[in-house]
Amino acid sequence: MKTTDKNKELAAKIVLKNEKLLFKGIVDGNEPIMIDYIPPLGDGQGYTSLELLLLSISSCLGSALLTFLRRMNKQISHLEIKANGLRRDEHPTGFKSINIEILLTSINTNLSELDRVLKLAEETYCPVWAMLKGNVEIIINPIIISE
Repeated sequence: MKTTDKNKELAAKIVLKNEKLLFKGIVDGNEPIMIDYIPPLGDGQGYTSLELLLLSISSCLGSALLTFLRRMNKQISHLEIKANGLRRDEHPTGFKSINIEILLTSINTNLSELDRVLKLAEETYCPVWAMLKGNVEIIINPIIISE
């Protein structure tokens, strides 16, 4: 189910596809994705849950950045976000930190403008970041390349 103005609920479904931990993830209106775990518990045939979390924070952050930079009439020719998570040693072995490298190519954006937009994303506009904040250290490394 997609989010609408009247309905703020999101719905997702997983369906077990084998005798191990391979799931097909489905959200209405989108292509299904495969979610698995590493051997021996799984077969490594899909994304792990933590990999999907890294993709989620990256795309959430990227969407917020592009929205605000475009409103500021910034010309963005390339955006790449790399996220690396460092897992805890003890269970649950979720992330203790996430390092995010933002590579932005723009002829008219400077680092202070990007920092201001990052602050907006962190404080207000990136719900994935907001949910992780306080539980996971998030380190941002923004890089701007002028064309």
